[in-house]
Amino acid sequence: MACRPTTAIRMIGGRANPLRPNNGVFAPVLRPTDISPLARLVRRVVAVTRGRNTAVVVNDRADIAIAAGADGVHLPASGLPADRVRRLVPEGFLVGRSDHDAAEASAVERSGGADYLVFGTVFPSESKPAEHHVAGTGELRRTCQAVGLPVLAVGGITVDRAGDAAAAGAAGVAAIGLFARVPPGDVEAVVVTDLGTFRF
Repeated sequence: MACRPTTAIRMIGGRANPLRPNNGVFAPVLRPTDISPLARLVRRVVAVTRGRNTAVVVNDRADIAIAAGADGVHLPASGLPADRVRRLVPEGFLVGRSDHDAAEASAVERSGGADYLVFGTVFPSESKPAEHHVAGTGELRRTCQAVGLPVLAVGGITVDRAGDAAAAGAAGVAAIGLFARVPPGDVEAVVVTDLGTFRF
């Protein structure tokens, strides 16, 4: 099965965190390109990560996430509204939502149902075409200021750019390439160095 894992790192500060667990790697977000074997894959990932400081979130498919015992679902901006999904999932189940600007994020927060937002694309990204809109840290800052929900920055995230995301008010970062190319020790340095610089 073709599947792109997106790993989100959640940096920890001083207030209660609705994004479990409380430090380090927050979640591998499983993004399938072929749905049929997804439930088997999620069950395997859940089995491997249980008892660790990790929550498993499935992209777009709340039904499979629930059936496979995952911790949550991440909804694309074009997906079901978070408030509708919230009514269908168990208590404590994480519901995240992608957004692309402050107005969209504010509308999602007003509607309710979301535990966190993923904002992007913040920086140019190799996983997006060259003509893809890049929002930049200015719009990330406006989005973080507009909502009370934790906002994770996504798109073109590198070790160096993680600090820029934190300075703009992001609660953390989500990335694909960062974790595919950076040695594990360097990623750990991002977590340790920036601990407490991300707001919630």
